[in-house]
Amino acid sequence: MLAYDHPFVDGNGRTARALFYWSMIRQGYWIAEFLSISRIIQRAPAQYGRAFLYTETDGSDVTYFLLHQLEVIRRATQDLFEYLDRKSKELQEVEPLLRSGENINHRQRALLAHALRHPGAQYAIEPYRREHGVVYQTARQDLLDLEKAGYLRKRQVGRAFYFQAVPDLARLLMGNGRQD
Repeated sequence: MLAYDHPFVDGNGRTARALFYWSMIRQGYWIAEFLSISRIIQRAPAQYGRAFLYTETDGSDVTYFLLHQLEVIRRATQDLFEYLDRKSKELQEVEPLLRSGENINHRQRALLAHALRHPGAQYAIEPYRREHGVVYQTARQDLLDLEKAGYLRKRQVGRAFYFQAVPDLARLLMGNGRQD
C-alpha cells in the first residue's frame, strides 16, 4: 500500500522494503537481516514493474505482487546461501594454512585469513583493537608478534605503526617457516 499510495516523491520502495525487513525481524525471522531483496529487484526491474502493473490493472489483486515478492525472497535466500557456501569454502582453504606449530591466537588467525584474501591490506593497532575488543597493549602485541614471526612487515608513519602482510604469506604459512 505504501508503494501504491506513493506518499513520498522518492524512496517509497525503499521505505516499504525497510518496513518489510523490520516486520520480518520483529516476527522472529532474523535471517531476513541478511537478505538483499533490493539487489534482486535491481537485477530485473521490469518484472517488478509488471507485478505492480498487473496488481493495479486487475482490481488491486495483490496476488501478482505477492507471487513476485515471494520469488524475490526465494532468490535472495538462495544468493545468501551461495554467499555463505563460497565464504565457507574460502575459510576451509585458508584454515590449513593457518594451522601452524606457532602459538597464534584466534585474533591473529582472523587477521592472517583476511590478509590472504586481501593482499596489500594494511592494519593498524587501534582499528585492530576495536575490532577484537581488546586493550591497546594486547592489540599491539598481537601485531608485533606476527611481525616477529615474519608474517607482517611494520612501517611507521609519524607516530603510528602500520602492518602489511609479507608478499609470500601463503607460501610462508604453508611451509610453516619463518621469513628471514
